[in-house]
Amino acid sequence: MKTVTIYLFILGISFSSMAQNKSKKEKIDALEIAYITEHLDFTKQEAQKFWPIYNAFEDKEDKLRYKMRDKKHNTNLNSLSEQDAKKLITDYNSLEEQMHNLRKNYTQDLLQILPAKKVLLLKKTEEDFRRKMFEEFKKRRSQNYKRRD
Repeated sequence: MKTVTIYLFILGISFSSMAQNKSKKEKIDALEIAYITEHLDFTKQEAQKFWPIYNAFEDKEDKLRYKMRDKKHNTNLNSLSEQDAKKLITDYNSLEEQMHNLRKNYTQDLLQILPAKKVLLLKKTEEDFRRKMFEEFKKRRSQNYKRRD
């Protein structure tokens, strides 16, 4: 566990020193790819088939997530008519259903190329990565607040 943390720390430092034009999202994506690769121990054949499926899923998921976020942020709830509010609820439900179907199809695609245990391990690894990133974010945020004092 310590080696994983050290690995992520070194990787994080190396990414932070990379070219400034690389977005934070791209840096985090690169860290996530390294984390997944380290924990899933893909065979060469699995890796060749997995990454295109994974990348396509991530792109589609991001687009749906941005659509959902835009709907939420670009809506003034106070000025909605009842009819507009019902349409918005229908739109939210449709986007959530699309997200569910996307994830379901993604899992089915993964089961075509990976054993079920690795698919479950992937889900756990992604959750672990997000948790570590959130903890790192909280730690850095608290350090920044302490420096201001």
